[in-house]
Amino acid sequence: MNLSISDLSKTYSNGVKALQNVSLDIAPGMFGLLGPNGAGKSTLMRTIATLQEPDAGSISFGEMDVLKNKDGVRRLLGYLPQEFGTYPKVSAQDLLDHFALLKGITNRKQRSETVARLLKLTNLYDVRKKALGGYSGGMKQRFGIAQALLGDPQLIIVDEPTAGLDPEERVRFHNLLSEIGEEVVVILSTHIVSDVSDLCSSMAVINKGKVVLEAKPLEAMKLLEGKVWRKLIEKSELDDHAERYQVISTRLMTGRTQIHVYGESNPGDGFEPHPPQLEDVYFATIKGYLKV
Repeated sequence: MNLSISDLSKTYSNGVKALQNVSLDIAPGMFGLLGPNGAGKSTLMRTIATLQEPDAGSISFGEMDVLKNKDGVRRLLGYLPQEFGTYPKVSAQDLLDHFALLKGITNRKQRSETVARLLKLTNLYDVRKKALGGYSGGMKQRFGIAQALLGDPQLIIVDEPTAGLDPEERVRFHNLLSEIGEEVVVILSTHIVSDVSDLCSSMAVINKGKVVLEAKPLEAMKLLEGKVWRKLIEKSELDDHAERYQVISTRLMTGRTQIHVYGESNPGDGFEPHPPQLEDVYFATIKGYLKV
């Protein structure tokens, strides 16, 4: 089933336009939603998850009207919000069993088997009796995924799932998402570009409440072929280059600053061509250099 979002808008009471006519068509598989903090990603995720109402627009999942049939959607939904709270003195096994009961798995044997299966899937089975307060950040995120997978959901939403995780935990989390994201719709909302490039076959970039790019990552990178130029400069030269060129990004490298700029042709001045990466696409889109 596809998730179809049409002309979704939301303005908060303080006047912030969180969503402005957002339209997306998301097929089964991993879909990345990229955007800076405050872009509207969490508002969109909460709206899809039936936790808040939009001012206008529609959402359908298959034949189901998401905004009108909230109970039906919640039976098909797995959701890991950006801030996921737990009871620190309760074990993972006991809390997941409680969530399973709330999800409608009332048969004790079935519930026990489901809890054990998900704890094994998320590599938490050996620490299932440990209090959640003693879990690392990555372990808590994996527990969050375990609860999101209760009931075999057809639509899974994970909001900034790898923020704050160490590299090893991020790899584990990526592997887990890859396993579950083959036959269901999984929306990965993040500001970490590498999460999308590593995992997602389709993506969108949202900024200031608007979808500014929707594409497959490889196709998006092709849009910048021959238009990204690289140069190593001294830090003291950065302001001058920022005034003269359309700077995509900067980063420190061997004590100097590597600068990427956007240009239809070689800007000269020591710049050399650079194969575009998804990070270049993201920043060029956010800054308005790349328009589709």
